[in-house]
Amino acid sequence: MGLGGCIILIAAGAILTFATDWDMDGVNLDLVGIILMIVGLIGVTTFSSIARRKRVVVPPATPVVSEDPHRRDGYNGGYGV
Repeated sequence: MGLGGCIILIAAGAILTFATDWDMDGVNLDLVGIILMIVGLIGVTTFSSIARRKRVVVPPATPVVSEDPHRRDGYNGGYGV
């Protein structure tokens, strides 16, 4: 499940908990909404911790220097290149 799915779970749970007043026999929609929000929050924290681990960037060991061997200090052959 991606980050978008987790956010949808949180939104659906919030709608069921706070924005509806339906009464169903045998189903507590407030509890279902709270469970969906908790599952969405767990998913967001898991996704963010996994994404943080993947962003490790190792700097190169030696710097890369790109020089033009034909170019001299300030002089470019008179061609504007």
